[in-house]
Amino acid sequence: MAELPELVKDLALILVVAGAVTLIFKKLKQPLVLGYIVAGFLVSPHMPYTMSVMDSADVKTWADIGVIFLLFSLGLDFSFKKIIKMGAAPVIAACTIIFCMMLLGVSAGKMFGWGQMDCIFLGGMLAMSSTTIIYKAFDDLGLRQQRFAGLVMSVLILEDILAIVMMVMLAAVAGGTSPDGGQMLRSMLSIGFFLILWFVVGIFLIPMMLRNVRKLINDETLLVVSLGLCCLMAVISTQVGFSSAFGAFVMGSILAETVEADKIIKLVEPVKNLFGAIFFVSVGMLVEPKILVEYAVPVVTIVLTILIGQAVLGSFGYLLSGQPLKTAMKCGFSMAQIGEFAFIIASLGLSLGVIGDFLYPVVVAVSVITTFLTPYMMRAATPCYALMERHLPSRLISVLNHITLSHPSTSAAKNKWKSLVTQMAVNVVIYSILSLAVIFLMLSFFLPFIRHLLIGWHWTANFICGALTVLAISPFLRAMVMKKNHSEEFKALWAESRFNHLPLIFTILVRVVIACSFIFYICNYLSRFANALMITIAVALVFAMVLSRSLKHSSIRLERLFVKNLRSRDIEAQVRGRKRPLYEGHLLDRDIHMADVDVPLDSLWAGRTLAELGLRQKFGVHVSSILRVSRRINIPDGSSVIFPGDRIRVVGSDEQLTNMSHAIKEEVYGEDPEFEKREMNLRQIVITGSSPFIGKTLQESGIRGKYNCLVVGIEEGEENLSQIEPEYKFAKGDIIWVVGEEESLEAITRL
Repeated sequence: MAELPELVKDLALILVVAGAVTLIFKKLKQPLVLGYIVAGFLVSPHMPYTMSVMDSADVKTWADIGVIFLLFSLGLDFSFKKIIKMGAAPVIAACTIIFCMMLLGVSAGKMFGWGQMDCIFLGGMLAMSSTTIIYKAFDDLGLRQQRFAGLVMSVLILEDILAIVMMVMLAAVAGGTSPDGGQMLRSMLSIGFFLILWFVVGIFLIPMMLRNVRKLINDETLLVVSLGLCCLMAVISTQVGFSSAFGAFVMGSILAETVEADKIIKLVEPVKNLFGAIFFVSVGMLVEPKILVEYAVPVVTIVLTILIGQAVLGSFGYLLSGQPLKTAMKCGFSMAQIGEFAFIIASLGLSLGVIGDFLYPVVVAVSVITTFLTPYMMRAATPCYALMERHLPSRLISVLNHITLSHPSTSAAKNKWKSLVTQMAVNVVIYSILSLAVIFLMLSFFLPFIRHLLIGWHWTANFICGALTVLAISPFLRAMVMKKNHSEEFKALWAESRFNHLPLIFTILVRVVIACSFIFYICNYLSRFANALMITIAVALVFAMVLSRSLKHSSIRLERLFVKNLRSRDIEAQVRGRKRPLYEGHLLDRDIHMADVDVPLDSLWAGRTLAELGLRQKFGVHVSSILRVSRRINIPDGSSVIFPGDRIRVVGSDEQLTNMSHAIKEEVYGEDPEFEKREMNLRQIVITGSSPFIGKTLQESGIRGKYNCLVVGIEEGEENLSQIEPEYKFAKGDIIWVVGEEESLEAITRL
């Protein structure tokens, strides 16, 4: 008999121990993530009294997959559109927290006399909270519906993006060079370039692909396609220098804009839970008691630095972003831990040979401890705020509630210039990135291919490649030059004052120059013409694009298709006649906001109408819509029935939504202790001469009412059973087939 691979044995051990421990934690009403960490420690080689995992490297691979799927699910649930709606607030909070926590980390390292590079890398590790751990903790504690959770996730996503820039800086510092402004700018531009390219191309292609194959897709194929796209983007992300988890998040955010998003979330959830459990178990496996004892003082100090630093400075960062004190404290306390990016930065330092071997296990120990404390820090925020409110002067509380560097932007009606220039700049950036991507693909792949086909015809190959490249980017260049020239803002400013004419013409000329520069670059790359001739060709081609009506229709059609894909979920609801409520998504700046609450499959609410549930009277919330598979029922009335698996979109405050979320999770059917005994059986019963059923109809016999059994039919020698008519009276020798519980069937048989 073939022996099982070590991976299967390790996986069996991990899942069995994790299952047992999490059952205990569930019974104790503790977050499951803590149970996974404890299970990881129990199966680690550092625990001599229990069985241990044999091959930690394979488990690490599975854990990496878990991070990918966790971030993919996060992207599905929290798209870039939500971050953009929040404005500058997450940016201010993220930059403040990263800067302050880096200083604290460096200071903590200096206090213990560690080397300069150890201190710098420690600061980088402490600056990054764990998106994965916080997302899981929010899920376990039922806090994802609260408004502050959305703010935290926005900041965490920005931190993940900025972590890539930080790693570039740390690598430069480790190499003995100081990262100058140009290097940082290139890193930021690289991130922005790929983010916009992925998002625009993804939104353009993926919803269109899913729409065309919708009739062929069932749950199984949709799951495979979704996970395939997730892994593909993870691979692409690593190829261009980013993390695989970041690429998975980007793909999740793209799929979040499709009609199938809700179905994908439900299909991916079991996969996410499985691999996520392995990830948290792998974190627990890294705990080394020996390191904890040897470096106990630094570990405790760094843990306190993170807890106090994030609670105070993290809350201050959110205050600067415009949040009230209570919300800021909830956000700051939630981020008091480090996780996967700390491990990545530590691994970078070890691979470069610039940090001590002791730092990695110390950081792992700190991560495990802070992860263990995360749920308790989240719960401590509200009591701490109440304590401050009782002991601090009310005037100081009022001042703290109004600290902000984030001001609402001026409306387009009051500042037409700002609105117009912003929209033009966005268009130029997007179309420039698309043009650059096309030029790169054509010159890197198509040009060598066509030169290979046309050996000896070098200029012909260059001309064909150049012509096709210009043709491919022409819709983008035309849109860059002409878009917004006929907008309401442009017309209003033109008619408002003749002094606006020259600046408006200048905005057009700037975009013409940018468009010409793309064509000039292509000509310069593929030919040896004089600069004056190439400039003339570029200008002529741009003007030809502007005058071309076919290009105009093409660019408009492409843009409309992109907007349709971006708003596909909203458009789908409107096509079905269920227009979204006008106030949806516009309450982010108040205590009242929207959240989704899922109806469990065993919920006592299922089958009842909204009027019967009385959600407004019980919890003070309002139901704005019900999401049922691919249907959206907006503004439902009291007669609308709740089904198992529905997603109810409700409006309320944090407290109201939390109370409702807890209630719907608790009001479920209890387990039946007699479940196994109540299994239904089918039995053939012969009516004997002593049977009390003789001469009685089916209703008079009481088989259903008294014995709780169902008569399927009567056997009359035919291939199928005969149905019993209401007036038929049982006679001796009749053979009937009855369905019921074993005890009830025995009672009928004994008669």
